[in-house]
Order: sequence, then structure tokens, then C-alpha cells
Amino acid sequence: MSKNIQYSIIYAVIRPEISERLSLGIVSVKDDKVKIRYSKKKLEVLKGLYSPKEYKVISRIVKQDLKDIQSASTLMYLTRYSNNLIAFSPIRNIDTSESKIDDKWLFQNYVYKALSV
Repeated sequence: MSKNIQYSIIYAVIRPEISERLSLGIVSVKDDKVKIRYSKKKLEVLKGLYSPKEYKVISRIVKQDLKDIQSASTLMYLTRYSNNLIAFSPIRNIDTSESKIDDKWLFQNYVYKALSV
């Protein structure tokens, strides 16, 4: 079993002219298994920031199109791809052999951690 996780953060591009963006989710790859997690709450926030048409495109990409990612090479392609609505961070590698980092930890620390009240 691999002790590395590769990941890329999914961003909604709010205002490209000033590099403003919102982290929506994360794509992680471990042992050739791809996992996609996104924040429903953050996705919902975008309704107030985009037109209904733009929101529909972003929502479809995050909820449906990303399910087609089958490998790290597809993820590598996506990190080079960007449009005016969605962008991906460069792929990062984390050695998990000496830490408790997993895809849940990555999501909670880089995308969304629900606050308990």
C-alpha cells in the first residue's frame, strides 16, 4: 500500500483580476483510488456570487463532471486546466507514513470544517 496521498484543491474563481477564489473541494488520490469531496455549504454560497447560469455550470462540474476523474494523470491534466469559473491547485504529495493525514483531514483543513456550537 502506498503511503502517499496526492491532492489538488478545487476552487471557484470569484474575481480573476485579483486572484480571488473560494476553495470548494478537494480531489485526492491514494493507491490509485480517486476521492472527491466538496462542501455543499460553500457551493450554496456561490448562488449569491454568480448568475444562475454560471452557478449551474460550477455546480455541474463539482457534483457530476469530476466523478469522471479516474487517475492521477487525469488530475494532473485538470491542474493545468482552468477556466473563468473553476481552477485546481497544483498537485501536492503528502507522505502519510508518519502522520494521521488522510483525505478527511485535508478536506477539513483546506476546504471546510463544520464548527460545533
